[in-house]
Amino acid sequence: MWDISEYRGRYGSVLGASTVQQIERKNREAWKSFFSLKKKGEANGKPGFWGNTDEGRELRTYIRNTSYSVEWGEYSRLEILVGQDLKDEYGLGHRERLRLEVRGDPNWKEYEKQGRLELFYDEQSQTFRAFQPVTVDDSRLAHPLASEKAALDIGANNLVACTTTTGQQYLYEGRDLFKRFRETTREIARLQSLLEDGRYSSHRIRRLYDRRTKRRDHAQDALARDLIERLYDEGVSTVYVGALTDVLETHWSVETNAKTHNFWAFRAFVNRLACTAEEYGISVEVRSEAWTSQECPNCGSTEDTTRHRDTLTCPCGFEGHADLVASKTFLRRHQNASSSGWRTRCGASRQRQTTVTRSMARPVCLKWDNHEWLESSRSPRPNEEHTNPQVASVGR
Repeated sequence: MWDISEYRGRYGSVLGASTVQQIERKNREAWKSFFSLKKKGEANGKPGFWGNTDEGRELRTYIRNTSYSVEWGEYSRLEILVGQDLKDEYGLGHRERLRLEVRGDPNWKEYEKQGRLELFYDEQSQTFRAFQPVTVDDSRLAHPLASEKAALDIGANNLVACTTTTGQQYLYEGRDLFKRFRETTREIARLQSLLEDGRYSSHRIRRLYDRRTKRRDHAQDALARDLIERLYDEGVSTVYVGALTDVLETHWSVETNAKTHNFWAFRAFVNRLACTAEEYGISVEVRSEAWTSQECPNCGSTEDTTRHRDTLTCPCGFEGHADLVASKTFLRRHQNASSSGWRTRCGASRQRQTTVTRSMARPVCLKWDNHEWLESSRSPRPNEEHTNPQVASVGR
């Protein structure tokens, strides 16, 4: 933490006292979040820094909701409250604000209340960018068409496997995306090894970091939008998402953890998913998915099952697509938990699950083409589940 009075006096005459206050508040929020995550054992490094671009830091600021205004139209503009020193430099009157031209296509041009504006400089494109949170009246949002449920399994090779209570399944493949992410990471490491002693970054390395992040975020933004729109059409009102800690504990390999932790940016993705879902009146709940990727849906075993790449097999005769099976088991578990209070105990024999989804349709497999998620013709067969004819399937 730091004393705001010192910085308000140093920068208030340039940025404006309200802006310095917002930066201090953002700093406080970041540290509060860090200590909260640390208490849960989920902290991943201390809060970062913004400021000197010479040291690889972003130039970023936050503006109070009452200290700016945006007008959209043929000549869209952003007006920001600034300190007296900047007003004198640009010849602005005492009550005038700094006016900037803006480009973009906002999702909400009419809203009840605007939030704190986030303004930063994108060094690679040499452009200032802004993010504006807004509060929208519930009457303008969509509402679920029914009360169906869906569960998401976040995997290492398949980004998301989803099962709904309507019997629909979706599989978003991630191998190509992670391959590019991994290649860029290796190139960054190679360039870092060539730096002189005492140097930790370069313009080229920062560009690669920026490219890697934007490529990942673009794919994840598009995935969240594509998935939520499909779930809305299915009448889904609640989406269960597996907690990342369960994934990291189960998949312990270095490469797999790099996929689920470094590439996924799990918390950011869940926030992105929740924000998109909110537009459709869909709630997102993070729940434990422990052992779902090892549990046989036929006999309930977790100790005897074997997972090889995308296939889960069990001595009882079951064979199926591991991630799709996991999302289906995940969904059933929380259906049962919410309807009857029933819980499972990891490693122990399990009560046979009775709450089942409808007959599974052919899963929809989607692949990223660097712009959007497209349905692939190589979709797996319904559930890709096979069992020994002498063993009864769950729910039958």
